[in-house]
Amino acid sequence: MYDKALKPSGLKITQFSILRLLKHFPGLTTGEMADALVMDSTTLTRTLKIIHNSNWIESAAGEDRRERHWSLTAEGRARLQAAEPLWKSAQKEFADMMRDIDLDELTQSVYQLVQKSVEAVA
Repeated sequence: MYDKALKPSGLKITQFSILRLLKHFPGLTTGEMADALVMDSTTLTRTLKIIHNSNWIESAAGEDRRERHWSLTAEGRARLQAAEPLWKSAQKEFADMMRDIDLDELTQSVYQLVQKSVEAVA
């Protein structure tokens, strides 16, 4: 649903999520993004490579030479700005589809499941 809605922007939902995260929290490391997005680092690294090669994000070296700090480029900000109305429309469509479901309760349940899975891995 979200990939279809975002298609005119050229973004997939995973790419949109990363760009949106970096809009609000520039300078995050790959590990910090993986934690925030609850995404495994292999998938995240693969997606970062794609959007970096598209010139939507850039990286700067961290204290450790393996550490990278990511931020949006001007092109990435423009791409995100173009995609946000499409995402909002998809959000509204999703909310309309789920109007008979308690989304707050569902969100809480999903959050608890994620927390339990993170604890199980740690």
